[in-house]
Amino acid sequence: MAAQTYRENPRFDTEEAIREVGVGEAVTSMLQKKGVPGVVERTLIRPPSSQMGPIDPAMRAALMAQSPMSGKYDTRLDRESAFEILAKRADDAAKAAAKAEQEVEAEDATPALREFNAARRYAGKGVTRSTSKPAAKSGDSFGGALANVVIKELKGTTGRRIVRGILGGLFKGR
Repeated sequence: MAAQTYRENPRFDTEEAIREVGVGEAVTSMLQKKGVPGVVERTLIRPPSSQMGPIDPAMRAALMAQSPMSGKYDTRLDRESAFEILAKRADDAAKAAAKAEQEVEAEDATPALREFNAARRYAGKGVTRSTSKPAAKSGDSFGGALANVVIKELKGTTGRRIVRGILGGLFKGR
């Protein structure tokens, strides 16, 4: 069944090769350009050439000296991480805000200056311009405002529905 999934090789039978594979051998197929599967091949697998177990420091130093990367990665670099950069920025911003707040508090020593900075009028007449709001009406109390809302609601769709319901109920029997 597995032999049918491979692309055939005219030099040997894939199903037979899978049955005959020994230790250190494999039946493989690699992908070619654009992901097309390649022809199946019998391959030998190279056993690992590494040492099992620890090595002594002298042997480690000798192997590192022979490496083509020798000297390039010998010194450790402890670069500043993004977390450290952002934490420093946040710290600086908090310090700047605290400093600005202290400066504002120092400037706002007098009550008159504090009110002026808060854009409040602390003395003088009211603004008399044509764009200013008209004087308060007698209906601007809570009760007047409530009455205005109810009247506005009754003028709309809700009022029409209520009137139709009442009149429809009264004149339905006639």
